[in-house]
Amino acid sequence: LCANSNLKNVALELGGKGPNITFKDAGLEQAGKCCIAGSCIFVQERIYDEFLKCFTEKSQSIKVGDPFAPHTFQGPQKEGAKVHIGDERHGNDGYFIQNMRIMKEEIFGSVSVVIKFGDEEDLGRQANDEVCGLVAAVFTKDMNRAITTAHKLKAGMVWVNCYALSNPNVPLGGYKQSVIGQEIGEYALANYAVKVNLELKVM
Repeated sequence: LCANSNLKNVALELGGKGPNITFKDAGLEQAGKCCIAGSCIFVQERIYDEFLKCFTEKSQSIKVGDPFAPHTFQGPQKEGAKVHIGDERHGNDGYFIQNMRIMKEEIFGSVSVVIKFGDEEDLGRQANDEVCGLVAAVFTKDMNRAITTAHKLKAGMVWVNCYALSNPNVPLGGYKQSVIGQEIGEYALANYAVKVNLELKVM
């Protein structure tokens, strides 16, 4: 509820830092194409170096510059962690830094963090260590592992071997500080409805 002069119901989608998880048995080409869309990428340690190499090559092919230019993919942004590529000023005009506060906060820009994990226990500890829980994705050929991992993730929507698929009948919600209320689908109608308790005594 918002309270100043009166009370108002609100439904808020407040974002998140959803984990995109790539297990060692996932095809890197398949996972890479989708994981680029998510900014917090967990990669199992056995394929971490290979994944990072592929991801770096793809990232280096992105055109950075004037956001109004037709071929520009990424505009200006900033800040720091350990940088695999970038960290320096890009060009001489404007404020273009290939850099990152990326582990916990949603950044509206082309910024990604790639995190190594060992086993499922290690993954669960890292992937849920955030204040939000909106969406997540799991990439693996093992469907039992995918479903088990999905159930452990504190996220309102989890994709397996795909990313950003949605259906207008399916609600979008989440955990912790990601949302208040539900969006989309029948659940969203509750944001606009008032429930009335009518009690009758028959005479």
